[in-house]
Amino acid sequence: MKVLQRIRSTGPKDSESKSRLSGPEKKFSAAKRLMLCLLVIIMIGLVWVGIRFWNMNNAASTTPLQQAQVGIVLGASMWGAEPSPGLKERLNEALQLYRNGTVKRLIVSGGLDKPTYPYTEAEGMQRYLVDRGIPAQHIVLENHATSTYENLLYSQRIMQEYGWTSTVIITHSYHGPRALEIARFLNLEHPQMALAESKVLNMPLHQSREVLAYAKWTLQKWWLSAQTWVS
Repeated sequence: MKVLQRIRSTGPKDSESKSRLSGPEKKFSAAKRLMLCLLVIIMIGLVWVGIRFWNMNNAASTTPLQQAQVGIVLGASMWGAEPSPGLKERLNEALQLYRNGTVKRLIVSGGLDKPTYPYTEAEGMQRYLVDRGIPAQHIVLENHATSTYENLLYSQRIMQEYGWTSTVIITHSYHGPRALEIARFLNLEHPQMALAESKVLNMPLHQSREVLAYAKWTLQKWWLSAQTWVS
């Protein structure tokens, strides 16, 4: 009987001890789950970044390029009154396409980089192209865009105004995948790509910036899609 009483008397104490241990154990388990979730998110992020870099390094011009009614030159920074060396590479690609007859007209797209600059990106690009023999009447200016999405959206409106349906988008290779994705999002009809390989840009820096820009575009695309769905 005494033994039985001892067993009974220890039962509640053991239960109480287990209850006291359950709190820290639960906290530890929750911390483990949180760490696991963070690890999964980090891994997904690294994979996503890796895919973006792979796409940039493997981007290529449409082959073969078909004749199109217009080429769209996506703007880049001006250096005062002159296009930057990187922008000149895009313009030289446009010059080649115009001279070999791939495009008959050009849209140059880009707004004002700084209030102190005398020309918008589009105006600076037009001046560069006219100085190299393209008639000014064959160049249409889009002076307001401040992003790749706006470059293509506003250029699309110009195309609709002129009745143009076929286009070649002219930019750099690292920029091409995002530009093509935006063009398809806007439902441009069979957009072709003419991609310049840069010899003057710091590619690791520009590709890193492009990954951030791609992330921003992904969020913007979700937001635009949600607005369309709601409306």
